[in-house]
Amino acid sequence: MVRYGKEHKLETRRRIIETAGRRFKKDGIDGSGVSTLMKDAGLTNGAFYAHFASKDDLVTTAIADQLKAQAESVVALAEPGRVGLEQIVRGYLSPQHREMLGDGCPNAALLDEIGRCTETTKQAYTDGVLILIEGIAERMAPEAPSSARVMALSLLGLMAGTLQLSRALTDSRLANELLDQGVDNALALLDSWPRG
Repeated sequence: MVRYGKEHKLETRRRIIETAGRRFKKDGIDGSGVSTLMKDAGLTNGAFYAHFASKDDLVTTAIADQLKAQAESVVALAEPGRVGLEQIVRGYLSPQHREMLGDGCPNAALLDEIGRCTETTKQAYTDGVLILIEGIAERMAPEAPSSARVMALSLLGLMAGTLQLSRALTDSRLANELLDQGVDNALALLDSWPRG
């Protein structure tokens, strides 16, 4: 029997988490069984329990990881201030993002299921969203980001709901018009924020 080192185990765990995050966003949490997740990761079902106590454990970890990645790859890389906010809005409410189920936003893909998850998973989601909106709030009110926290959360809700609805429509023209209107609505929301 081959024994793997700690580094290999960490790399395998990371691969499972990333694979699960993509699969959950494409097929939903309930639509993604452990055997499918492990097959996607190129591993056997038996290897799963060497890394996670249960599917719920993996769900909690993957959701936290997805939100952290979104905060690091989208929000943190946007320009400072209003320009960055507009970048975030336009990128989020784009046809390209709409089509990126597996690589897109975990909020738009999983909100309905997260609400039915364990308290541990909902807490991991809450913690991740707070990190995400912190970056948005810092652009809205650099001098007092906590004052913009609820507005940043409202902005995220507006964008996630618009993206979800756009994904559900079969009429692509209407779906694109909805995204355009969503951009206008999000920018109007930002413009309503009193700047000091």
